[in-house]
Amino acid sequence: MADNQLARWMGGSPFWVLVRLLVLCVVVGVILSALGLDPMNILSSLERLIRHLFNFSFEAVDKLWRYFVLGAVIVIPLWLITRIASRGR
Repeated sequence: MADNQLARWMGGSPFWVLVRLLVLCVVVGVILSALGLDPMNILSSLERLIRHLFNFSFEAVDKLWRYFVLGAVIVIPLWLITRIASRGR
């Protein structure tokens, strides 16, 4: 019963909602990056940590992470707002 309530609150199966959010974050991140927006300055210490972890030529992972975080800055708050707003219905 709790799983059903979680699925209803999230708007579908939790796994597929997370997959959709992940893809949407990357797509929005690419678009925002193309527009020249970069909120990564806020997370510079986290970026340094990620750069150290992926220092061995994982450039693709680094770019994907940047796009994900950039998109997540927009997608996650909007998703939470829509979930909270739809809870009242």
